[in-house]
Amino acid sequence: MNGASREALAAARERLDALTDNTSVDAAKLAEELAAVTALLQREVSLRRVLTDPSQAGEAKAELAGRLLRGQVGGETVDLISGMVRSRWSQSRDLVDSVEELASTADLTAAQRSGDLDDVEDELFRFGRIVASDKELRAALTSRSASVAAKSELLRSLLGGKARPTTERLVVRLVTQPRGRSLEAGLESLSKLAAERRDRMVAVVTSAVLLSDQQKQRLGAALAKIYGRPMHLNLDVDPTVLGGIAVRVGDEVINGTIAERLEEATRRMAG
Repeated sequence: MNGASREALAAARERLDALTDNTSVDAAKLAEELAAVTALLQREVSLRRVLTDPSQAGEAKAELAGRLLRGQVGGETVDLISGMVRSRWSQSRDLVDSVEELASTADLTAAQRSGDLDDVEDELFRFGRIVASDKELRAALTSRSASVAAKSELLRSLLGGKARPTTERLVVRLVTQPRGRSLEAGLESLSKLAAERRDRMVAVVTSAVLLSDQQKQRLGAALAKIYGRPMHLNLDVDPTVLGGIAVRVGDEVINGTIAERLEEATRRMAG
């Protein structure tokens, strides 16, 4: 997002944070309702164009949103959406993306309140690794011919009783409402949102063997010092790295594996 949409999303995030700071607000219910609004806006193209039309007064758009949503969702959700449509948006799709982000953030807030946020982060990462290693499963989850019911049932058989309810809700929404994203991109986005709930960055760490608790603590502290923010480590084991570790933080890769050093030595010899 850029320009007006970025500013509108920032304001919406602040309103959501202020709302969910009140522990009397049911964050999980709020997430469910925001997800329903996302689906509505995704489905009704003409509606989202009207709600983001810069030639229309913000208050008029807020009143329209209120009339459509009141009685269908709770007052907190109506207030959030009304505030969002008062803002200016660069593209109508940006509004839908932002409502969806708020839904995911509200679910992660519910997990944070219950003390499950770390587990949800880890489960999202592990699910991504499982999908990446199983082509048939990925094909089943991303098939355009498979029904929403079939995908939901498959996910519940995989995750039901084995993952936190928040993880299951997030993954089911992502798979059944991909909105043009790849499954991998959607999972990475969810992982980033989860990390932001604690103002942390996410580092994907690949090593030949499992790191000890002491090694994880040292690595986490070193990365936090480099990037100036707390760091959540997603750990992956790959014997082909031949020792050492490879760390990816966003688009930046810090490669300290033996395999990388051997390749570098070979390149130098060949040069």
